[in-house]
Amino acid sequence: MEEAAGAPSSLADCYPKRLGASGRDGGTVMTRPPSPLTMLFSRHTRRREFIRLLGGAAAWPAVARGQQQRRTARVAVFSYSRENDPQAKFYIEAFLKGLAEFGWSQESNLRIEYRYTGGNAALIRQYAAELSALALDVALVAGGAQLGPLQQVTRTLPIVFVETSDAVGSGFVESLARPGGNATGFTHFEFDISGKWLDLLKQIAPNMTRTAVLRDQRNPAGTAQFGVIQALARTVRVAEVRPVGLQDPSEIERGIIEFAREPNGGLIVTPNGLAIVHRELIINLAARYKLPAIYPFQYFVVAGGLMAYGPDVADQYRRAAGYVDRILKGAKPSGLPVEQSTRLLLSVNLKTARSLGVTVPPMLLASADEAIE
Repeated sequence: MEEAAGAPSSLADCYPKRLGASGRDGGTVMTRPPSPLTMLFSRHTRRREFIRLLGGAAAWPAVARGQQQRRTARVAVFSYSRENDPQAKFYIEAFLKGLAEFGWSQESNLRIEYRYTGGNAALIRQYAAELSALALDVALVAGGAQLGPLQQVTRTLPIVFVETSDAVGSGFVESLARPGGNATGFTHFEFDISGKWLDLLKQIAPNMTRTAVLRDQRNPAGTAQFGVIQALARTVRVAEVRPVGLQDPSEIERGIIEFAREPNGGLIVTPNGLAIVHRELIINLAARYKLPAIYPFQYFVVAGGLMAYGPDVADQYRRAAGYVDRILKGAKPSGLPVEQSTRLLLSVNLKTARSLGVTVPPMLLASADEAIE
């Protein structure tokens, strides 16, 4: 049968292969068709190449997602503490451990800018300005004395705060449920706890008729806490409530020495960065002048203080890691409610009680979460 015009007449017409002639053939070129086996391999190779390219194209979105997940997040830690404070290191370790549970690690996708002020007002202002100029994703801020100045220089940097009292009254957030603005976090003291400090101190030192309240007069929360203690003093037969400043060691020492000249005194140390920075001095002065004292955090008691009543601060740092993770993944601080500490710890140092000559009431001791011998 005659072939249709223009159609290939053989395999050679489909897949011609030009070969140089062997021997002395006058330079002519011979065309030899590929074998059926060669054709099969060729088709198979082209099919495999097509599948490989198709699979590679399908994998591109997954690679892109992996690169996005591995981006380096920039986080600041802005703290009232000194850099070498072991308690501050303990808190930061809790924060980093919390971040690691969400997949953030300094070894891979996390860079942290640390700024420690030690309560120095000039450093607070300097570091606040520095942090506001950096390309940060979010800042963890410890203490209201740091939070206020940072918000003064930036209202766009997302902030998660810890160890902060009266966040609403201080103007850091609009409300606990709806913070608004660029900050949210964890607050740990309501003002009614101030009356609890006074009541506990009176239980362990029933002869106390005078109390000195160590507070930072620049901190609105400290002023408010002093007011609550002053208002409740008469109800527990405390006639005098005296403020003592915390701006520097000389002010602390001068204030406590003057207060200790009269008998039947006790100390209430309110929560703020300056009290924490100078805690060793305060504890030593209380011991030297035989002053029963109550502190806001358990580690004061571990260091030799008589008694403490306050929140589990490390838990705030662990929970703050969850808020930082959510912000890094797109959440806004304005939509994350401010949370309050719900677990309060009572700690008593029995050795210090004996050295001060005070007896811990059995009911108070039974209710203590920790009694240090």
